[in-house]
Amino acid sequence: MIKTGNHSFKNFLLKLAACFALLFILDIGIGKLLKNFYFRQQSGYDFLTTYSIEKTKADILIFGSSRAVNIFNTIIFSERTGLSCFNAGRYGEPIFYHYAVLKAVVKRYTPKIILLSFDAGNFSNNTDAYDRITVLLPYYKNHPEIHSVVTLKGPYEKLKLLSNIYPYNSLLLPIISGNSNYSKKKYITDNGFIPIEKTFEGPLQTFDYSKEKDLDSIKINVYKSFIEECIRQHIQLYIVCPPYMINPIGTDHSIAEAKEIAQQYNIKFLDYSRDTFFTSKPQLFADFRHLNVNGVELFSNSVIKKLESLR
Repeated sequence: MIKTGNHSFKNFLLKLAACFALLFILDIGIGKLLKNFYFRQQSGYDFLTTYSIEKTKADILIFGSSRAVNIFNTIIFSERTGLSCFNAGRYGEPIFYHYAVLKAVVKRYTPKIILLSFDAGNFSNNTDAYDRITVLLPYYKNHPEIHSVVTLKGPYEKLKLLSNIYPYNSLLLPIISGNSNYSKKKYITDNGFIPIEKTFEGPLQTFDYSKEKDLDSIKINVYKSFIEECIRQHIQLYIVCPPYMINPIGTDHSIAEAKEIAQQYNIKFLDYSRDTFFTSKPQLFADFRHLNVNGVELFSNSVIKKLESLR
């Protein structure tokens, strides 16, 4: 009976080892396949992230969420300044993403000018921003400079990233889209800039900023790190808050904090959030957060004019 038991236990261990070996092989094989298709993308948001991290050498880089992507016209910036310009923003991404991309960029080259688009509520105390770090996972193994940002996602990220599949397991649909003609037709960009061609129809929304007083200290520290990195690399940094078509109550604490920090570092903070030239003209907006093509032209030229007066 003892021998039979030992034999059964050995069989169990062999099967378990074979199972782990199979999982290991599948993880490597499927992970390499996903990685191959991920970095083969020639359009879409992931492609633009790869281009930002690994390829662009533009003189002017623009960082921020959708308000950066849709509002800062790279063509106008290039024509007015005579410098190459690329919009490295990405929809919905917080300061964690922008700092990681910046770290990867300055490892390759030093841009002349950086514009960081800042939004109301950027320092708000919520977990969504940490979940969005997922889009950086495919770059973890080849870009050690972004490790400190990626590990903010959770305490077990280093362990999870031992898997070759994990960086891509939530990106399957974007990978398929980025390798399709559909994506190429949908995401037509001018150096990362994606215009919105529609007009705001209301109604005007009311935002009570006075209720959002709790700020995330980690986000604030990463914002400071972004500024410090630009100073360290001798990059001219300007922080810009585009206008909103809203009825605001109180002061947004994120914008107030960001302004104060920028002042401490002697960095110019251009706050258009309540600029009446724009906020009195709903025809310049696509929705309450984004300017349309007509508003973008006026806004981009206004920012450039201010930058010229500050240089």
